[in-house]
Amino acid sequence: MSETQTVRVMVVDDHPMWRDAVARDLTAAGMDVVATAGDGAQAVRRAKAVVPDVLVLDLNLPELPGVQVCKELVAALPGLRVLVLSASGEHADVLEAVKSGATGYLLKSASTEELTDAVRRTAVGDAVFTPGLAGLVLGEYRRLASEPGPAPGADRPKAPQLTERETEVLRLVAKGLSYKQIAERLVISHRTVQNHVQNTLGKLQLHNRVELVRYAIEAGLDDV
Repeated sequence: MSETQTVRVMVVDDHPMWRDAVARDLTAAGMDVVATAGDGAQAVRRAKAVVPDVLVLDLNLPELPGVQVCKELVAALPGLRVLVLSASGEHADVLEAVKSGATGYLLKSASTEELTDAVRRTAVGDAVFTPGLAGLVLGEYRRLASEPGPAPGADRPKAPQLTERETEVLRLVAKGLSYKQIAERLVISHRTVQNHVQNTLGKLQLHNRVELVRYAIEAGLDDV
């Protein structure tokens, strides 16, 4: 999405006061809170109806766990980005959320400014993590990439040809840099970085930044 467009957000949390406070803060920051939900099943139904840009999601939900909500909605709504907002900083919870398709993970101890910034960055495709968690996630990507993959030729098409600039952007994504940092490093616009990433996703037949980082690490691009 364009950085000038109003971000459409849905807030999912089972605590009404917390949910309302987050919705209020995001609205005050100029975002369009299109729906809220208090349990997992309700979240899935409403998100499919309103199709938000960003889902701000708690993991601890009645009816359906947050990771299951994330999996279902990421599969059903390809353009959706999920920012987990949780009280838990447990590594297992963070990694499970990322594996289910979340592109960011923020602790509930974050300030209002940190939350609104995280939602905006999530909307334009950045992976946003509470400080200290980004390294954990990147380490897990590397561990996954080191596991034996399918045998060559087993349902995997021949690697498509990326341009020199696309490869350069992919290498920086694998190193964990945000789109803004990549733009500054390569002296190009944030939008140009997004375009390169979208083109690369299309060529590689991948669906999101999580899959893209894993591909880049498997290709050894993070060590270049």
